[in-house]
Amino acid sequence: MTIYGYARVSGTSQDLEGQIEELKEKGHCTTIYSEKFTGTSKDRKEFQRLIGKLEAGDTLTVTKLDRFARTAEDGISLIKELMRKGVRVHIINMGIVEDTKYGRLMLTILSGFAEFERDMIVERLAEGKAVAKLNPNFKEGRPKKFTKKQIDHAMKLLETESFTEVEKITGISRSTLTRAKRSLKRAEII
Repeated sequence: MTIYGYARVSGTSQDLEGQIEELKEKGHCTTIYSEKFTGTSKDRKEFQRLIGKLEAGDTLTVTKLDRFARTAEDGISLIKELMRKGVRVHIINMGIVEDTKYGRLMLTILSGFAEFERDMIVERLAEGKAVAKLNPNFKEGRPKKFTKKQIDHAMKLLETESFTEVEKITGISRSTLTRAKRSLKRAEII
């Protein structure tokens, strides 16, 4: 039953010492893994090494949830996975999460925050989109890669050339050419 600590900062110029001290003092960690790595990356080598070492009865300690998870939802998923292995998770600024009624209550509360976080992201995206739509030049979706003139040229080439040849000449993919051709046929029907 080992108490492991994990400390992470996002930037290489940031200092890990504060977290490491807190893990020693408040978390009573005997072994601490640390790295300077952005939380948006899943390729955190030290963290993966630590997760691989954890066994039933061990405790994983972090100063805050965002030190080992990119989002609250990711954190909950990881905590559930660790709980299934019999590993306790101690988030110093929140408490211990383990497979007990109190631990499950903590997980339920965290789930509520994760749902709230998702809702806030959706709301901010909707607000941003509403503001963008006020711009008369706003177009929904990804910008077109090819102009109408380029597509028309490719359609003209398809009258005498194969899809493969037109793709080579224009750089327009076969799927885009097929969609454009279907769209052209629909326009002719109408």
